[in-house]
Parts: sequence; C-alpha cells; structure tokens
Amino acid sequence: MTYSLQNKVILITGAGSGIGRETALLMGQHGAELVLSDINVSAGEEVAALILEQGGRAYFKAADVANASQVEALHQYIVDTCSGLDCAINSAGIEHDNLRLTDCDEELFDHVIDINLKGIFLCMREQLKIMQAKGHGHIINLASVAGIKGAPTLAPYAASKFGVIGLTRTAALEYARRGIRVNAVCPSFINTPMVQRSLKMMDEKTADSIRHASPMKRLGEPLEVARTLAWLASDESSFMNGHSVVLDGGLTV
Repeated sequence: MTYSLQNKVILITGAGSGIGRETALLMGQHGAELVLSDINVSAGEEVAALILEQGGRAYFKAADVANASQVEALHQYIVDTCSGLDCAINSAGIEHDNLRLTDCDEELFDHVIDINLKGIFLCMREQLKIMQAKGHGHIINLASVAGIKGAPTLAPYAASKFGVIGLTRTAALEYARRGIRVNAVCPSFINTPMVQRSLKMMDEKTADSIRHASPMKRLGEPLEVARTLAWLASDESSFMNGHSVVLDGGLTV
C-alpha cells in the first residue's frame, strides 16, 4: 500500500520504541520528512539513523513532553529546520503497575497525567500555533481503548487517555475552520516493549488472558497501528476530523 506522505513534514514523539518507532520507519519509506523526538536519546537517534540508511530524511531532537520549555524548543527546532509542520503524531506515553485505585499514590497519578495528558496538551499547543500560520495541518494523538472504556487496575492511565480523547475532540471543533484536523488512535494490547513490561508484572494466567483478550486471540502488532497512522497522515483521510479510531481486534465490539 502507498501513502501520500511525500515531502510532508511530520513530527513523531515517542519515536524511540514501539508504535512511534514503527511509524517513523514506515513513514520514512514513503517519503516523509521526519522530525523524531524521544526522552531516550540513544533510541531516538538509532531510529533516525536507520531512516537515513534507507534513503529517507529524518532529524532527531530530544525532549521531555512534560517539560514546557523542552516542548517549545522542540517545535522551534521544527520551524528552524523544516519551516513548517504538516502533521504531528503525539505518541509519547508511559504505563504503570497494575494497581487498584486506592493503592495508587498521588505521585504516581501526577507522573502519568504529566506525560500522557499534559504532555499531549503542551505539544498540541505548539503544533497548533505552527499549523495556524500555514493554514493547514493534522494532529494525531495516541490514546487507547482505556480511554473509551473502563480499565480496572489502570485508573491513572485510563484517566490520562480519556483526557487525550477530550483534548482531541475539543481541538477538532475549535480549529477545523482554520484548516487543521485533529484525530486520535486508540489501540488495545499491542506487542510493544511497554505492553511486554506490563505482562511481565502479571502472573502467567492474567498475562495469558491479556494476550488472548480480543476475538482475534492475539496481540496487535506495532506495524498494524503504524499503517493506520500513515493512512491518517496521508491526504486520503482528508475529511476525517475529531474521531477516535479503535484498533483492538474486536475487543470493544
């Protein structure tokens, strides 16, 4: 499948691993000019180097998405390096231990919200400024099925992802007339390092139930999400705005 990404300037946060990494590699193969960001410098630089080796274009700029000054510096780097931004994929996020709500302390809750929700807010704020100046753009936020249904033992994570969908829908309404679209993607259990870390913290029976939770009886693969993100970032999705695309193998049907 081909995607109309040629010469589009695309930012991907959380590009050092998992869905962000796979999306960067796929988009690099389809002619996008990529700005990659991650808090893990070595992982992010490795992805950028792989794209360059494959004949693509990629730059890396480290940033902690929960730090407003670093987010501002990242987006100024995009303006200085690429003169604009066609699409932003806000993929940076973290997981946490499985805990009942009463076992979650304030520090854990704040940490998850800071990265998964505040981080997307800070990035969107800068992205919208750049896109308004050009009169077009598309923001795609990584949410989760935990943002559309309850997620027992994952209260902070679920709260952050419900918030991401709220930000997505609100911004989609506010900026549509300015040529900017905002959508979200909501994966379920994907075979990423983050999910594998979570599975290792569970007993085998629970982990196995997660692996086979969907009617398809398997985890999703990062490339399956990356293909959806590539389609959304392309011109083919031009009338999609304010949606939360669920990729869960039928789990929430």
